[in-house]
Amino acid sequence: MQIGLDRLLRFHRKCFQGKRVALLAHPSSVDKHLRHALEVLQEEASARVVALFGPEHGIHGQAQDMESVVGSTYRGIPVYSLYGHDEASLKPTRESLKDVEVLICDLQDVGARYYTFIYTIAFCMEVAKETGTKVLVLDRPNPINGHQVEGNLVAPGFRSFVGWFPLAVRHGMTVGELAQMFRHEFDLKCDLEVVTMKGWHRRRYMDELDTPWVLPSPNMPTVDTAVVYPGMCLIEGTELSEGRGTTRPFEFFGAPYVDPEALARRLREFRLPGVRFRPIYFKPGFQKHAGQTCGGAQLHVTRRKAFKALLTGVAALKAVHDLYPKEFQFRHRAYEFVDKIPAIDLLAGNAKLRTQLETGASLKEIEGSWEDERQAFLETRKKYLLYT
Repeated sequence: MQIGLDRLLRFHRKCFQGKRVALLAHPSSVDKHLRHALEVLQEEASARVVALFGPEHGIHGQAQDMESVVGSTYRGIPVYSLYGHDEASLKPTRESLKDVEVLICDLQDVGARYYTFIYTIAFCMEVAKETGTKVLVLDRPNPINGHQVEGNLVAPGFRSFVGWFPLAVRHGMTVGELAQMFRHEFDLKCDLEVVTMKGWHRRRYMDELDTPWVLPSPNMPTVDTAVVYPGMCLIEGTELSEGRGTTRPFEFFGAPYVDPEALARRLREFRLPGVRFRPIYFKPGFQKHAGQTCGGAQLHVTRRKAFKALLTGVAALKAVHDLYPKEFQFRHRAYEFVDKIPAIDLLAGNAKLRTQLETGASLKEIEGSWEDERQAFLETRKKYLLYT
């Protein structure tokens, strides 16, 4: 199998040779030999790299979630942060792109609407349209397969950096496919070219390939983490710990008031496919409930093809909400630069999920409420699929 970076020099060298090049990258921007895209461009292609752009977490992936990153230099090249102190910082400035002829984007996504790197690419496309900069997107696998699609779309009025466009929560697309969708469906008509992969099939998971996994953000250490993320990221919209500050983020969840045995027992009653729950105690080293012993559960995915990540995440919320209605709280603090809309609504893409949890809707009712929008997304999505 060959990813976009592996095929760049052989088939697309003429797109950037002799031109002023910028690179949008992070730690996962490596080829099959673990060489970073910057090294490949400079040492193998003698490319003139005049600027670097870093998404959330920074170009080196050192910053935690929602932690501002400032601009810097690296190997004598200016580094522009696309995750600063406010929403305006999420887009490159015209000044930073005006002398760039080609912007090469090489970011590993994880297959969930909330993961912000896809919107960073979209914002770069928006500004590149104004500056006349060519955008070259190097495609990479969807690590949790490009076949399964789950969830509703983002409703008008709920747009944020964890849901800028109306995508399904688990979208089943690659960054290259999404870039094409952004260009045609959302009027980001820059000069776009996607460097496609060779040999990737939609039903494959990243750890079934010979392509190395390099964590794209500090709390995405393994493909197992990515598998559960489309559902368990919803925990961020509450005051429950989603396991940040542990060695198993998004696989652990809980709070100091939770009885692990009662929680695991309630989760088992849902009879969710492809997953088992183990009662645990854990102590986060940072973020929510840092230094406190939390009761909770660990997800153990037993059959990936049957596992429904989003439904499982909703079940986790419902179980704690139903068991501990007085202690359970949704997050009230600002989230991704938005303070007027609850974080759970931004993640869910509407206020409906919060209402359904508060009024005791069943998991079957909640999942059924997504279906019309999921089907509409599937119709739009199929126009942009590049792989079988």
